[in-house]
Amino acid sequence: MKIAILFANYGPYHISRFQAFQKSCSSFDWEAIAIQLAQTELEYPWQVQINKSSVNILSVTENKALENISSKELLASLFKLLNEVRPDALVISGYFRLSILFALLWNIWHRKPTILLSDSKENDQPRSCWKEKIKSWLVTQYKAALVGGKPHKRYLIKLGMPVDAIFLGYDTVGNDVFHPELIKSLPCPLNRPFFLAVNRFVSKKNLPFLISAYATYHQLAGNKAWDLVLCGDGELRPQIEQQIAKLNLQNSVHLPGFLQQDELLPYFAHASCFIHASIQEQWGLVVNEAMAAGLPVLVSNRCGCFEDLLIEGVNGFSFDPENSQQLTDLMLKVSSGKIDIEKMGQAALEHIQLFSPEYFAQGLMQAVEYALTKN
Repeated sequence: MKIAILFANYGPYHISRFQAFQKSCSSFDWEAIAIQLAQTELEYPWQVQINKSSVNILSVTENKALENISSKELLASLFKLLNEVRPDALVISGYFRLSILFALLWNIWHRKPTILLSDSKENDQPRSCWKEKIKSWLVTQYKAALVGGKPHKRYLIKLGMPVDAIFLGYDTVGNDVFHPELIKSLPCPLNRPFFLAVNRFVSKKNLPFLISAYATYHQLAGNKAWDLVLCGDGELRPQIEQQIAKLNLQNSVHLPGFLQQDELLPYFAHASCFIHASIQEQWGLVVNEAMAAGLPVLVSNRCGCFEDLLIEGVNGFSFDPENSQQLTDLMLKVSSGKIDIEKMGQAALEHIQLFSPEYFAQGLMQAVEYALTKN
């Protein structure tokens, strides 16, 4: 039995998930096959050292970023690769990209079950009736689904997928990489306590809001204020730099740029608290990473992970990403010394162990087995 998993591009957390699934497949004497549309993607410029892992990834196209490949070339290469692999079941991430739709149709034509990987939720964006009808039809072409958490399951049910065909565990990272015992010895990037945020610098990440809330916090906390580190890069960087300068926060807000996973580890190791302020976020895997590093978290209630990962007042706090005063108050509360942030961080570390690559593998195995029985 050959089970293929198709992603646009395999990043570090895809590798950890696939390795766990591969291990589960071996106990069934199944073969897990990793397929990606391209080796690189401009939107997510991570660098994965495939040669250091046990994963053999089949790339539909090579030597070009996904965004630079024509649809004709991509579909022709995908058709060729699927005909060579001929999986007994195909696991696909998403459902609206043309190449993903093509893979779904290929699988339907060959009468093989298709499993959907999804972390879409209903409030991600305004929904139009006709698009939702198309989406409902698409979703019903899949035999089963693996989703991130509760809001994602509710959305698929609304779109028409049977409740018993939906399984949990999609959004996980390699928790062990971030474990405090492994990273605390890394050199500290700052000599002061700091809040940490890791994002692409794009509108939905709500960074101007975060900086504004931090500016008020910095003024109220005075010389006891923690610094703020914003890791990442993107189109809004000039605007963010201007905002920081206008608020005279150049000495307190730090922009180290886009960092690969190993470069991020010192920041996760020595931060005092993690903040994710997105106005719209299907899940928010950086919250998993922060919790795996033993950090208390402040999470926007618009994030898909909020409902499953956050235990209010135990491993962190939630906030409205349009209420800057609420976030300012939480910064003051967390940095006041009146909150046991070590205990809160330990609670975060313990809770995220439930969301491991093995959890992904277990959920996907259940989805595949279900799909095979329904095909």
